[in-house]
Amino acid sequence: MTETTAAALPSRLPSRLTTAFDIPRPPGLTWYVQAQQPIGYEISLTRGLLSPANPALAKAVGADGRGGVRALVVVDRVVDELYGTALRAYFDAWRTDATWVVMPGDEETKSLDQVVEVTRAMTEMGILRRTERVVVVGGGVLMDVVGMAASLYRRGAPYIRVPTTLIGQVDAGVGVKTGVNDGTHKNRLGTYYAPEVTLIDPEFLRTVPARHIANGLAEIIKMALIKDADLFRLLEETVAHISSDTLADCGAAMSEVVSRAIAGMLDELEPNLWEGVLERSVDYGHTFSPSLELRADPPLLHGEAVGVDMAVCVALAAGRRYLSSADAHRALALIAAAGLPLTHPVFTPELLQVGLTDAVKHRDGLQRLPLTNGIGSCVFVNDITAAELSRALDFVHAYADQTDGPDQ
Repeated sequence: MTETTAAALPSRLPSRLTTAFDIPRPPGLTWYVQAQQPIGYEISLTRGLLSPANPALAKAVGADGRGGVRALVVVDRVVDELYGTALRAYFDAWRTDATWVVMPGDEETKSLDQVVEVTRAMTEMGILRRTERVVVVGGGVLMDVVGMAASLYRRGAPYIRVPTTLIGQVDAGVGVKTGVNDGTHKNRLGTYYAPEVTLIDPEFLRTVPARHIANGLAEIIKMALIKDADLFRLLEETVAHISSDTLADCGAAMSEVVSRAIAGMLDELEPNLWEGVLERSVDYGHTFSPSLELRADPPLLHGEAVGVDMAVCVALAAGRRYLSSADAHRALALIAAAGLPLTHPVFTPELLQVGLTDAVKHRDGLQRLPLTNGIGSCVFVNDITAAELSRALDFVHAYADQTDGPDQ
């Protein structure tokens, strides 16, 4: 090697690090990465979803009736007993190779173990990462579990929701949040992950028990109280006639109730899907209930806990003159008429304070408590005191005692 060649090597290919390649001293080097990921998903109301003549579900999984399509179908155990035969016949008719997983959809089983069970089924099936879908058929609990599994599997696999309960159709099935419980903490672990499509068929509601209809009505009443006074008045007129059958029949009034609730929810969610803004009107009824619904024995349904939470918030609003006494009584009357409890032994002043403290952590250090500011409107407060909580409970108990309202 000549002297000239040897001298030229360091400039092309350093043989060792020198001070020129050392990591710089503070402040050093900084790289800033910015990216945007568009999100779009469809929510569709359709009748006769399980009729082979209806192509909506087949289209969602990419089936054209000629075969060659696979899907993992996760079904709530109760739903499978009711609709399993029709579901299997539908996929057979569209020549879709479906792998079936039947799971419980109870709040008590909503855990990371259940999420892992779904991901293992995806592995065993050998599901393709981008072109084969997971279909979840069930209520809000199972949709949360399967959605979280889909978000974690290979960092994201496409999935489709088919909600079969009222709360699933108007609430859990329309947003992008997934989650599971951890101890006594509701949805403590979770992700944001949108389905490709949510397919809503009111006919599923025909087999939903009355208690679970009331469970879903809580979320509809929530939207009425904080956003839609016309929906509130419509509920006052129709609540006595709302049942599994009337919702499944989906006449003009019931169709308006359901569609207004869904549209109102989406209107609130769309600008803030990832909750960058923590003042969320749709958190109404969800300040105290997340910490307390799993403490009840037996556990409350989600909507039942929301009902008690809303009753407390109605009383808080009345105490601050955001609601007139007459409107507060109208709101409590509607909650009770829907078959929801107004009070529960676990909702004590002390535990309400525990729930509020946990909500403050969830809301980044402030209460950000949504209260009705007149029926159909909302205001946020950050200074609720323990004394106010105690007075609010007294207000609700006095109303319930006077009207012989439900007390679980």
